[in-house]
Amino acid sequence: MNELRNRPIRSFVMRTGRMTAGQTRAIDELWPKHGVEYSPQLLALDAVFGRAAPCTLEIGFGNGEHLAALATAHPERNYLGIEVHRPGVGHLLLLAQTRNLTNIRASTHDAVEVLRDQIAPGALDEVLVLFPDPWHKKRHHKRRLIQPPFVELVASRMCAGGVLRLATDWEEYALQMLEVLGASKHLFANLSPTGDWMPRPDERAPTRFEKRGARLGHGVWDLAFRRISDGREAGA
Repeated sequence: MNELRNRPIRSFVMRTGRMTAGQTRAIDELWPKHGVEYSPQLLALDAVFGRAAPCTLEIGFGNGEHLAALATAHPERNYLGIEVHRPGVGHLLLLAQTRNLTNIRASTHDAVEVLRDQIAPGALDEVLVLFPDPWHKKRHHKRRLIQPPFVELVASRMCAGGVLRLATDWEEYALQMLEVLGASKHLFANLSPTGDWMPRPDERAPTRFEKRGARLGHGVWDLAFRRISDGREAGA
């Protein structure tokens, strides 16, 4: 994972979208309760959430609608979301407040650095990467998040039996995701019965990017992979 050590290439662009008054207030008032500051040291997730529970990480949660829906439906689980777009973070915090969600935490830092520096090995039970930027121009493919070093990093932070879920509305990126994960059979087993795509999960609230893709007539490709224990064969 040496490629991730210095982070010379980032998979996102910092956007300075307009903050509503409510989003600004939410960050000012609710960040102390739900926010996770970045520092290059491991987090004790049990302490962060105030309890021990299975933990789902969503990378790039957008406006937080999906993450909040999951946290509402599964109060027995902990949910950590990472999003660098501050209006989206503010919206998530508003949802957490209005729904009285105590099982949500948020980070505004680079997801690769959070995983690398703050998440302990084996700490995550589920990782969601839904509709990441496809960087559709060929010269930008190197900026795509789903690359072998990133997959290795995610795998190292997941427990055996944990599930990595991916989705994209960009077919060429979906094929790359399948190729990258398919080359990691020592780390992940494809949960698709056909060895490729999964049905769209019923409980996934449509994200803003998914809705936009639907309006443009894009298809959606879902993938799911189970983290396998060291030395275990993918087909076991």
